[in-house]
Amino acid sequence: MDPRANAPSSIIEWTEAEKYQNSFLIHEEDNTLEFILNNSVAHGLPSHMPVSAGEGKFLNLLIKCLGVKRVLEVGTLGGYSAIWMAKAIPEDGQLVTLELNDTYAQVAKENIKQAGFEARCQVIVGPAHKTLTNMQPDIPFDLVFIDADKKSYPAYFREAKRLVKKGGVIIVDNVIRYGNVHDKAVNDENTVGIRKLLADLKEDSRKGEIEATTIPTVGEKGFDGFLYAIRK
Repeated sequence: MDPRANAPSSIIEWTEAEKYQNSFLIHEEDNTLEFILNNSVAHGLPSHMPVSAGEGKFLNLLIKCLGVKRVLEVGTLGGYSAIWMAKAIPEDGQLVTLELNDTYAQVAKENIKQAGFEARCQVIVGPAHKTLTNMQPDIPFDLVFIDADKKSYPAYFREAKRLVKKGGVIIVDNVIRYGNVHDKAVNDENTVGIRKLLADLKEDSRKGEIEATTIPTVGEKGFDGFLYAIRK
C-alpha cells in the first residue's frame, strides 16, 4: 500500500507522529531539557520558537559524527538548541551563541548554567549582524547554526561563510515555511529574506563556494525544513 494513502494531514497528527518516533529514539537521563523549555516559558519566552526535540537531537548527532569542537549559533532564544549542541561538543570545545533580546539572553544563561555547560558556552548580546561582522576568530568555526530573524538570513549566511572552516557546515532553520517560499503572492519580509538567501546560494554554488540542499520536515513545527550547506 502507498503510505501516502493514510498520511497525516494536520499539525496535530504530525505532532503525534513525531512524538511517537521520539518516544523510541530520544531519552534523557535527567530532566534538563524539559526544565529549559519550562523555565523559558515561565519567563515569557515564546514556546513555539525553539527547535523541536528531533531537530535538537539531529544537531547533537551531527556534531558528534563530524567531530565538531567549535560551534557558532545565531539566535539563542532560551538556549534549548545551544544545550543540545553543547551536550555533543567535547569539554575543550566552545559554543558561541548570539542573541539580540537581553531578556532572552539572561534566561539562556540561566538555562545553560543549570544544564552544566556554562564553561563551554558564551552568550553574546546585541544585533547579530554587527557581532558577526566584528568577529575575527583565530580559529574558524566547524559548524554554524542560524535560527533567527529570517529577513536577515542572507546577511547572516554571508558572514557564516567567512567564519566557518573550509569543509565546515552551515545549518539554516525554517527555510520551507509551510511551502510558502515559492508562492510569489506571499511577500512578508521573512519569506522574501529566504528567497534572497536561496538566490545567493545559487550564485555561491555557481562560483564553487558552497554546496547545499534543503531538508523538508513535518512534525510539531508543522511543514518546514532546514538548509544544509558545506563551505567548499
